[in-house]
Amino acid sequence: MKYKLIAFDFDGTLADSFPFFVEVFGTLADAHGFRRIHHDEIDTLRGYDARRLMRHVGLPLWKFPQVGMHFKSLMATNIARIPLFDGVGPMLQRLAQSGVTLAVVSSNSIENVRAVLGVYANCVTHFECGIDLFGKRHKLRHLLAASCLQRYEMLCIGDELRDIEAARAEKLACGVVGWGYARFDVLLAQKPEEAFSTVADLAALIQPCAQHAGDGAK
Repeated sequence: MKYKLIAFDFDGTLADSFPFFVEVFGTLADAHGFRRIHHDEIDTLRGYDARRLMRHVGLPLWKFPQVGMHFKSLMATNIARIPLFDGVGPMLQRLAQSGVTLAVVSSNSIENVRAVLGVYANCVTHFECGIDLFGKRHKLRHLLAASCLQRYEMLCIGDELRDIEAARAEKLACGVVGWGYARFDVLLAQKPEEAFSTVADLAALIQPCAQHAGDGAK
């Protein structure tokens, strides 16, 4: 299986921002009038999709853009506290050097994304950032069109159910990671084309294929 373009989600896939998200959730809830969550709920809620989570805490969809902007602002203020997951930077570097085109498709701001990536931002060719919560599908479509590649040559990697939904809506292969916002077992139940329990797994499974790009379609 050979991919020439890999589109990564950011939060929970490249950036270890979930602990910060949990930390500021109460601040966001109080500011925007939805319910706080208790620590003992977190594992259960990691099994919910975004719509179900919003219903659970009483957050209407029309309020989400305000909440999202507030979260991105809090992250920008605390950006030094948001690391990449161990091994992510070198993994991006190796993929880019092997000839794979890399993209980041995220609802987070491009400023936050670039700040957390640091020097590894240079490995990324396309940034599709600041998108709506459920707007990833359209960005993936735009990205594929701009790349002039076939659908089977693109892989979308994320850590939430909505990442899988967006990829499948565009008939693109999806990969899931086991270290992000959603529980790995919940993601695996959706039978993604690729699954990575560690960053090393991702590099090992994708890079060898990329090095032989051009050998022909699968």
